[in-house]
Amino acid sequence: MPRSVPPPDWVLTRRRAIGDNIRAARTTAKLTQQQVAERIDMDRATYNRVEQGHSAALIDSLILIADALGVPLADLVRE
Repeated sequence: MPRSVPPPDWVLTRRRAIGDNIRAARTTAKLTQQQVAERIDMDRATYNRVEQGHSAALIDSLILIADALGVPLADLVRE
């Protein structure tokens, strides 16, 4: 079985930037992490890891988060 190789640093940096964009959109929408997590049927701890950039989100999750926050998906992944 192949070993899991951590992503390069630039990917981790980008993941944190996406998390920052999600957090900014959430605070603008005046929602808590719990409220967003409930809207997208995700555990709050998992949502928190995505927002903190500690966990990679599937594109489906990002689409759901964008919809729950009322922003275009592009706003979350924009540099």
